Amino acid sequence: MDTQMITAEKPLMAQARPRKPAPFLPMSRAEMNALGWDACDIVLVTGDAYVDHPSFGMAIIGRLLEAQGFRVGIIAQPDWHSAEPFKALGKPRVFFGVTGGNMDSMVNRYTADRRIRSDDAYTAGGEGGKRPDRCTIVYAQRCREAFKDVPIVLGGIEASLRRIAHYDYWSDKVRRSVLADAKADLLLYGNAERAVVEVAQRLAAGDAPRELDDIRGVALFRKVPDDYTELHADDLESADEGASRQKGLTVIRLPALEQVEQDKEAYARASRVLHRESNPGNARPLVQRHGDRDLWLNPPPIPLTTEEMDAVYDLPYARAPHPSYGDARIPAWEMIKFSVTIMRGCFGGCTFCSITEHEGRIIQNRSEGSILREIERIRDKTPGFTGVISDIGGPTANMYRMACKDPKVEAACRRPSCVFPEICPNLNTSHDDLIRLYRKVRETKGIKKVMVASGVRYDLAVESPEYIKELVTHHVGGYLKIAPEHTERGPLDKMMKPGIGAYNKFKRMFDEAAERAGKKYYLIPYFIAAHPGTTDEDMMNLALWLKKNRYRADQVQTFLPSPMATATAMYHTGVNPLRGVRHGGSDKVEAIKGLRQRRLHKAFLRYHDPDNWPLLREALIEMGRRDLIGSQPHQLVPAHQPPGTGKAAGTRRPIRPGGKTQKFTTKGLRVMK
Repeated sequence: MDTQMITAEKPLMAQARPRKPAPFLPMSRAEMNALGWDACDIVLVTGDAYVDHPSFGMAIIGRLLEAQGFRVGIIAQPDWHSAEPFKALGKPRVFFGVTGGNMDSMVNRYTADRRIRSDDAYTAGGEGGKRPDRCTIVYAQRCREAFKDVPIVLGGIEASLRRIAHYDYWSDKVRRSVLADAKADLLLYGNAERAVVEVAQRLAAGDAPRELDDIRGVALFRKVPDDYTELHADDLESADEGASRQKGLTVIRLPALEQVEQDKEAYARASRVLHRESNPGNARPLVQRHGDRDLWLNPPPIPLTTEEMDAVYDLPYARAPHPSYGDARIPAWEMIKFSVTIMRGCFGGCTFCSITEHEGRIIQNRSEGSILREIERIRDKTPGFTGVISDIGGPTANMYRMACKDPKVEAACRRPSCVFPEICPNLNTSHDDLIRLYRKVRETKGIKKVMVASGVRYDLAVESPEYIKELVTHHVGGYLKIAPEHTERGPLDKMMKPGIGAYNKFKRMFDEAAERAGKKYYLIPYFIAAHPGTTDEDMMNLALWLKKNRYRADQVQTFLPSPMATATAMYHTGVNPLRGVRHGGSDKVEAIKGLRQRRLHKAFLRYHDPDNWPLLREALIEMGRRDLIGSQPHQLVPAHQPPGTGKAAGTRRPIRPGGKTQKFTTKGLRVMK
């Protein structure tokens, strides 16, 4: 099958076989018996507590497969120390589906400083430690131990973002595809509704997993067919990067696992090519050698239509945690139970974010009718609802129904962002549909207030003064969080974010709209410390901007290199994959890796915290900026530590064994105290 020529597929629910839905998908034999089941067709194993709501991946996939006529059970957060808990629902007839949950398990458990988090928002009681590290791998191995002949299918964001050889921040090394480590049969990446339905139907019909190599969004180990021409992106001496277009069936060969382990430019090349081949309209298959096997990735899934999105969100969810959790509070559920998802995807392309790699940059929208029906269900069925919708949005707040003006241009485009370095003239930036939706939601009986808590893309918002007026007048409660991320052009270019001028313009329009509405509202800007391409001077200038604008951040974000993100490739390799990558011709990027320098960048964001003053004073002296030390309004930190302030006051950096003092990098220079 020529996967490169697919432009449409059969509707998602074309072969649905509705049966009476289960109140909850069963988590025990007793529940199976109550439903009259002797066995499950499919068992989904997840790292999250089971909440039957469309904000949780296992619920969407489970209810979708139920609608196709399959008997689906859930094993949520099993004890992974033996295979016994994985036998709880018996042997599944079709396959095990394994997911780490709504978050990568390592991101979920560890901070950007590699410290263990004490809690887990996706666990009953918020308790930490209920899932193993890299739980997709562990769960898959236990499933194999439980029933060795049952196919295992990986999915969810952890598998999706680890589908090829990838840098793992927590072990500080390149790991092979999670499919290899998990010893699973198939991996489904991205929003996998189409793929999982076809996989389930064909496995149930008797196909072997290896025969499912023609399904979009599937990764598996297979040989390159003889009728395919290989384009060699693994040749680091060539500037072509496998980008040439040829007639017939072609597959792009990424640098092999062993190559990306040893050669950082090869890693950056693989990242660049994978992101370039992310548009479902023109993406080609990718292949990457892992030892003596080839890992094959089919092109990304075709985005769901509005009708298909509606069908997914109209499935019979119980819209509550499974009764087995009793009165235990699940923080992630508490946060979203009064919110509504209206779209998927993001065309922003921010390099530190993994939305594009997982959901894609083509926006998938629900209809007004589907959204209003969900709001009525929240009003009528969700305990504790007081008339306030806590959020209406998605990955971003204001990309609803935005798309390329020309479908042919969209299908041919290979740009990683539709809004960087500037908004593409082919992009429809109208907010009219979103404004109309807001108004209809507000008119719904029983709805008192509709909040917008998803991140507003301010460079799009300034294109519509009417949207900003609507937002401020009706959908903000005291303050609005917004994410300029930085003020300096160097790091912003590496992030693929707009300049601070766009933020300033939005702030002026926001403040004017608030004044006209008679409101006292405030913007809360978010910034990232230690992003690749950021110098100490950049962070100092950001701190000066914060002080000038009287911002004092209580919580700040330090760059966390999540799997597969473009900025993670920058961090690991010191190479910029936004530009061509080849030996002797790559664009270099300074990565902020040393713990002390990462702390320094974070300290600049919290220049007002006395705990940070000793470190900042020391750094400013080394940077030749003593003029910023003092008590004047333009200065960042006081010259002397007030008595009793600052945990580090009066302390010196410890001497390392052997008598050598700690080194760190300032503005690219090695400095020793």
